Formats: sequence, C-alpha cells, structure tokens
Amino acid sequence: MDYGFDRESVGLGDAMGTYLGGSAPAMAKQICDGFTLMSPNLVKRLDIGQMQQLEFEIEKRLRETRGEPMDLSDQDAVTKRNRRISRVEGALRVLRQAVQQRRVGRL
Repeated sequence: MDYGFDRESVGLGDAMGTYLGGSAPAMAKQICDGFTLMSPNLVKRLDIGQMQQLEFEIEKRLRETRGEPMDLSDQDAVTKRNRRISRVEGALRVLRQAVQQRRVGRL
C-alpha cells in the first residue's frame, strides 16, 4: 500500500543503519546483555565505520562492567560479572577480527 511518502520525504534517507536494534549503543547493549551473539555473519553487513562505532560502544560497556564495585563474598554475583566480561571480550575479538579481514579485503 502506498501512503504517498518515502524514506527521503520523512527525513530518513540513508540514516537508518544496519545495526541490530537500530543503533550502535542499542546493539552493544544487546550483545553485552547476552541477547545477541556476535558472529562474523552478523558483522558482515556493517561497514568499517559502523564496526568501529560498535567497537567503541562495546568497549565502553566493558569499562562500565569492570568499574562496577563488587562484593567479593557474593560468589554468584562475581560469577555473573566474570561471564559478562568474558562474553563482551569474545564479542570484541570477533569484531576486531572482522575489521582486520575487511581492511585486507577478505570479508
């Protein structure tokens, strides 16, 4: 059904990215919270600039997670925090590998 407007007329143009969740911070939150797993197939549709922006947002979340004060006597909370850090670091490894392959021309 045609409503008489298109992406440019409503101000969207090409501004809408291919991030899962709509933006780099939203995608970083989904990845860090464990709702989305980072894979090379997920990163393929992003360009270098988008990958760098996503890397920045994920690193920011990693710093926030590491900076949270912890009660070291609460073993469950420590385990959850360490799992989150491990998940975020794994996502960063996949993303950095994809950036490197994109620069070489393999991805």
